[in-house]
Amino acid sequence: MATVADQFIDVLRQAGVRRIYGVVGDSLNPVVDAVRRTGGIDWVHVRNEEAGAFAAAAEAQTTGRLAVCAGSCGPGNTHLIQGLYDAHRSGAPVLALASQIPSVQVGSGYFQETHPERLFVDCSHYCEAISTPAQMPRILRTAIQHAVGLGGVAVLTLPGDIASKDAANATGEHDFLIRKGIVRPPSDQVTQLAGALNRARKVMLFCGSGVKDAHSEVMQLAHKVLSPVGHALRGKEWIQFDNPFDVGMSGLLGYGACYEAMQEADLVLLLGTDFPYDPFLPGKNTIQIDDDPSKLGRRTPLDLAVHGDIGETLRLVLDKVQQKRDQTYLNEMLHRHARALENVVSAYTRDIEKHIPIHPEYVASVLDDLAADDAIFTVDTGMCNVWVARYITPNGRRRVMGSFVHGSMANALPHAIGAQYGAPGRQVISVSGDGGLGMLMGELLTVKLHRVPVKIIVFNNASLGMVRLEMLVDGLPSYETDHEPVDYAAIAEAIGIESARVERPSDVRTVMERALAAPGPYLLDVVTDPNALSIPPHITPQQVKGFALAAGKTVLTGGVGKMLDLARSNLRNIPRP
Repeated sequence: MATVADQFIDVLRQAGVRRIYGVVGDSLNPVVDAVRRTGGIDWVHVRNEEAGAFAAAAEAQTTGRLAVCAGSCGPGNTHLIQGLYDAHRSGAPVLALASQIPSVQVGSGYFQETHPERLFVDCSHYCEAISTPAQMPRILRTAIQHAVGLGGVAVLTLPGDIASKDAANATGEHDFLIRKGIVRPPSDQVTQLAGALNRARKVMLFCGSGVKDAHSEVMQLAHKVLSPVGHALRGKEWIQFDNPFDVGMSGLLGYGACYEAMQEADLVLLLGTDFPYDPFLPGKNTIQIDDDPSKLGRRTPLDLAVHGDIGETLRLVLDKVQQKRDQTYLNEMLHRHARALENVVSAYTRDIEKHIPIHPEYVASVLDDLAADDAIFTVDTGMCNVWVARYITPNGRRRVMGSFVHGSMANALPHAIGAQYGAPGRQVISVSGDGGLGMLMGELLTVKLHRVPVKIIVFNNASLGMVRLEMLVDGLPSYETDHEPVDYAAIAEAIGIESARVERPSDVRTVMERALAAPGPYLLDVVTDPNALSIPPHITPQQVKGFALAAGKTVLTGGVGKMLDLARSNLRNIPRP
């Protein structure tokens, strides 16, 4: 007779799940044993359940399929919460199993008692407890459908004694929703959108991750309305490639003329973006298109809210949009963008061979040169976000993942583990800060244990660089942001992971070539300049004052790698109506 745990694993297999990330033990044991006895599904042992949740999130984003993580009762499942917040806010379809103490002890203050059905409500679409075998398999299928259908996390609490009981119902077969339908906007909204685009003299398009499958439609619209096209960080990988209208990125990590183009436009069209930094938005003359109605207008007032898939909406409106002829605004923004990049690119090209510690910008530019055309980059929160945003060149095949909405430290390495499992044939590169790597350093043991062939590039400046920058902006001297240097290459070597440490810029390219070509995991520890910080494209007087008050620190705006070459190319090939 099958147990509830057996049934649980059978349903996961029907949903296409290939593995569960977690730490075995205690209340999870019946489920773990069911995995052992079931073909086609594996247990991936991690060193911290938080990392398991991060890994599941990255696998889900890599494959587009449901991924699963688990934590045993009490601390085992409370460790999950950081990674689940990240997964949920990133829209990654993840199911978390939070196992529970014996059901008869719930409410008694028993050893390791928590209430997961309360704890995870804020970071999930669905969070329920299984208290009897009769609830299965329906409740698990319901949880899976929430995660896949809504895009985000579902959590199930399962006491270990319930998992061991005989299943009450036949499991049967079930066809899970794998692909979501396309939201078609109401016709009157399409008509209003076309009218607004035709009336506006200066249109600017600002793109987020929602343009993933709509690159062609965005380019067609930009050509018709002669619009500069900017992007948020999550939109970069989907819209910046093959884009002659590119004016860079806005936000705290931004660069180029994106901010100026947005402020000077008669109409800003927000496409599939939930950009959270409202001070960078104009606050007027704005239309937003999104397939999630809850996101419409929550960042800025709207002249028109359009509920629809980006590609479908633009296909419907394109025939109604008149071809504009005056490209003065577009030309001016493209020139401003190029000038902005010209003014800062020397930050990483000047005295490269002599500058010690190494410019992190230079390391990122070399990584961009050497990484595979279809590489997956996972990036730690902090200054690593800046270097990847400004130096990794998108091409439509590369992927960039990070904790871009939740902003958690230490995500890059566990994200890389999950991404590598999700795409075993692709090059996966963890762009790790020394602060992030140190926080979940135990996952190096996970990499070694499972021989996950990820490449770990450590930007090691012995500093919490982004925090240092925040203090400078506030006019505060940096405090407790710097720490004694750590040789992460030596740590990796002791674990059994091939590694190297680079302190001279002349060695960066040669050693990185060797690291990326290694058949197994490799850690490259690069000692970088802690004073190489980045400032946003728009600075308030208060921030300027803050920098002045914190005098004595070197703040570099940073270059933007090949983005300068792209901007120059766009100037030579300004689209003609």
